[in-house]
Amino acid sequence: MSDGIKCQNCGKEVSEAEVFATDGKTLCEDCYIDVGHRIRICDPWGERSKTIFRKSHGLEGTEGLTDLQKEIYEFIRTRGKATRMELMEEFKLPATELDNQFAILRHCRLLKGWKEGDNVYIVLW
Repeated sequence: MSDGIKCQNCGKEVSEAEVFATDGKTLCEDCYIDVGHRIRICDPWGERSKTIFRKSHGLEGTEGLTDLQKEIYEFIRTRGKATRMELMEEFKLPATELDNQFAILRHCRLLKGWKEGDNVYIVLW
């Protein structure tokens, strides 16, 4: 029998000294860091502040974005739409990182979510 505690997010077994508790969950260090670095996707204040910042700096379209953000935007622009899973596979990103990138692109009013039937796609704003 092991002495470790399982992370409730990824299932990794860690020692009691390496466990972090947040929002009622017991997490390993990696998962705890991921949870703490999430950018809220649907955030009216985030969108407003990003819009004001971009306007005040004369940024339009993909100006001021990282190369990855530009690549994600171009991928969607070219294809018309994509699921989160398709984007994760195409760009080799974990879900948390894709969510952060999408949140920034949504705050810039470049991409948004769109539901079709049972599927949610990421599409142009």
